[in-house]
Amino acid sequence: MNLSQLAFHQPVLTLSELRRWLDQEGHSANKCSREALLSYHLRQGRLLHVRRGLYAVVAPGSDPQTSPVDPYLIAAKMSEDAVLAYHTALEVHGKAHSVFERFFFQSNKLQRPTTFRRRYRFESVLFPKPLREKRKQFFATKTLECSGVEIRVASLERTLVDVLDRPNLGGGWEEIWRSLESVEYFDLDLVVAYTKLLNNRTTAAKVGYYLQQHAEALMVEDRHLAPLRKLRPRQPHYLQRGQSGTLVRDWNLVIPPSLAQRDWEEVL
Repeated sequence: MNLSQLAFHQPVLTLSELRRWLDQEGHSANKCSREALLSYHLRQGRLLHVRRGLYAVVAPGSDPQTSPVDPYLIAAKMSEDAVLAYHTALEVHGKAHSVFERFFFQSNKLQRPTTFRRRYRFESVLFPKPLREKRKQFFATKTLECSGVEIRVASLERTLVDVLDRPNLGGGWEEIWRSLESVEYFDLDLVVAYTKLLNNRTTAAKVGYYLQQHAEALMVEDRHLAPLRKLRPRQPHYLQRGQSGTLVRDWNLVIPPSLAQRDWEEVL
């Protein structure tokens, strides 16, 4: 398989994957020879440097400056344990209200943000501490195909909880509400299990509040809400820090007026 064919099978390559390809092609194992070959392909515009140890293969006949590169695949290749998460997961599942040029992935190790083509920004987020401690980093994740390559993505159930837990990574409350409301079905038992796994009182209250607000559409039962009520904060917590609003006593959450009144909806 030559480099042109590789573009269709592995359009984004880590350095280790590139080395394996060179082995398969019978190239010299000499380090200097391989570095020279890599530099040659970069100069010829057959490979694009994304960041250290990560490359995109230019499709045959394409201009290296404009050759399409799937940003979701880049995000998935940023680390071996990467899980596309938060708003990026919503996009991959086709449920995001808006399309962003910031891409989030969870990992066991933080990396500096990477920018590609001055347009796309890739940001790592540590797996939540309870997941790392219990070695359940891949709980409620899925393997999906992206540009012919399998990638790991947070499930919609995990994403619901994650964006409520970290709304700044979900695009803010309006974006989160609009996006989640486009999802017709959640495995609510999985939502509750993942929420309990995170063991965060405020997050449990946020999830409980969201499910209660959408109880009819999502067929939420009390058996789903009861375990979340047990985890809710003992004292009122702000849904958004520093922003006053209405106290929902059932969840001990202070809901900002913009969310309670759904200010983004047009009044006819």
